[in-house]
Amino acid sequence: MRRMNDPDRWNDLAKHYEETAHPFTAPFAEAALARVEVTPQTRLLDVATGTGALALAAARAGAQVLAVDFSPGMVARVTAHGLPNLEGRTMDGQALDLPDAAFDATFSVFGVMMFPDWRKGLAEMARVTRPGGHGVVATWQSQGAATHLLLAEVVRDLFPDREWRSGLPEGLTFLGDPERLSAEMVAAGFAAPSIETMTHDYMLRMTDLDPETQFGLSEDWGALGPDDQKAVVDEVHRRAGGREVLPVPSTALIAVSTCP
Repeated sequence: MRRMNDPDRWNDLAKHYEETAHPFTAPFAEAALARVEVTPQTRLLDVATGTGALALAAARAGAQVLAVDFSPGMVARVTAHGLPNLEGRTMDGQALDLPDAAFDATFSVFGVMMFPDWRKGLAEMARVTRPGGHGVVATWQSQGAATHLLLAEVVRDLFPDREWRSGLPEGLTFLGDPERLSAEMVAAGFAAPSIETMTHDYMLRMTDLDPETQFGLSEDWGALGPDDQKAVVDEVHRRAGGREVLPVPSTALIAVSTCP
């Protein structure tokens, strides 16, 4: 099992992920939410909610929100906010235990792209969206984002003669291309989406850099030997140049569609 697909690992990382990833992903989630009109009558599903950046923003905007994730630890952190119009359930996004056409809008912000069967994840989103409802998918560009993007750049610079696998999920590298993202959403049952790009910096705090936490979800980090891992960390510090924070510009695709 890939590290990214292990719910126990996400449970262990939930607190750290909330502290580091939530501030980074929240602007993307808010931009995705802004592309769909939300009212107190809107039934909204957030698939692979993670830290709940989208679910919390939608609930605060007044929607009736169901946030699902395969990690109980992530779901618990989202529901701990105590919003009365936000429900959380532990659920596999590749096989949603939900009725057909139950939601006015379904979202997945950096979630479905990580599924082993991401096509099934997209199809499940379309299945539970009512006719005329919206489906919104946010994914990183194919090169990845944040520390995964930084790790790839550093390793390529340090070891230019070494063959380098991205280590990223197939869904991310495939859906990170706008034409393929559009085609796959159509194949899943949505209408052709409108797709926009958005770039925002991931702020890597050097004062509390923990390589295993920051890079550990990458299969490629685990494949590096101790000396190579140390070289990567030293290069990251060099790039920071004594700054407390190293910004890593990261670009996402935001696709908005309707269900016929």
